[in-house]
Amino acid sequence: MAAPVTNRSIRAALGFALLFCAAAVVRCPAQLDPWEFEVYPYSTTPRGMAEFETDNASVVDGHAAGGEGTASGTVRSQGMWYNSYEVSYGLTDRIEAAFYLNMAQPGGSGLQWAGDKVRLRGRLFDQETLPVDVGWYLELEWHKTPQFDDAVRELEFRPILEKDVGRLSIMANPKFEKVLAGVGHEQGVEFGYVAGLHYRWERSLSPGLEFYGGSGLIDHADPVGKQQHYVFPTVWGELPGGLEYDVGLGYGLTRGSDHLIFKFNLELERFVGAILKASPDNGWLF
Repeated sequence: MAAPVTNRSIRAALGFALLFCAAAVVRCPAQLDPWEFEVYPYSTTPRGMAEFETDNASVVDGHAAGGEGTASGTVRSQGMWYNSYEVSYGLTDRIEAAFYLNMAQPGGSGLQWAGDKVRLRGRLFDQETLPVDVGWYLELEWHKTPQFDDAVRELEFRPILEKDVGRLSIMANPKFEKVLAGVGHEQGVEFGYVAGLHYRWERSLSPGLEFYGGSGLIDHADPVGKQQHYVFPTVWGELPGGLEYDVGLGYGLTRGSDHLIFKFNLELERFVGAILKASPDNGWLF
């Protein structure tokens, strides 16, 4: 049973969101992941369930030179279409694994392979055991260089934080990234943010507000004008047949950001059979 909603819990949840956003603007990563404008919740894909997803982002108003805005390589961001295909599988009741195929279509060109990534994502304890539900995310990514990213391989870790207040979900994914090979491998760790406010209004149509940002290394932030920060008003819900959608229009808040990005994500879950036994009731990780 969910905990009752009180004014105190609402104030605590909003305070948590404001504190996170204030801290995030101070230091964030130099580049975003334009193939995945998505905020991860605490919940994971159920055991034995496979999730098929396509994430799409089109830069409506971007930059005319490579290495600016969402473009990390030599190709310009203006007119770029980022296209990702993801397959996730619930290994246990608390851990899922996923593989991504990243594609991109620069303006005036055909669709090209841009890179791949694999990840594990999990949750700690049962929901509402802690004041804030906590999960984790670990990802290894490699890119096609130098066209789409100067970094050949990157490792990313992010804690996942979520607080539900009635129908409102407040989610935060702080990001820690380290380049393992390619340009920037000799540098330190980047710190960034992904955050969202989702209101569960109707199963087929619900509003949200998402935030993405980037500014540089933990110990050396870029000038504000070169940082990237975006806000995405979104709508999401479930269509007939179990197909879920997430649509949003992102506005860049700094000169270093692309000015306007349209995102459209689709996902479908199907049970394909469990390969591992159920997680124990008293387990906190597996």
